Amino acid sequence: MANPDNVKNGLKGVLNNPKVSAEARERATRRLENDFGLAPKVELRPIKNPQQVRQGMESALNNPNVSEHKKQQLRNQLGY
Repeated sequence: MANPDNVKNGLKGVLNNPKVSAEARERATRRLENDFGLAPKVELRPIKNPQQVRQGMESALNNPNVSEHKKQQLRNQLGY
């Protein structure tokens, strides 16, 4: 049988993983409540706006503190 603490921590991990479906989150929440008597506190991370990510990458290209190697990686990701 699995270690109950490991199961509990795994279920909490499901709740904090942004790639997990809403159904899986609901199942994990129900299981935490039923099996462990916990009402989990979930702080969902906001979904990143792709336009803001791109703008951040472009601004890094103009930042003198960013290494030339990293700038080249960013240029490749941006398709420059």
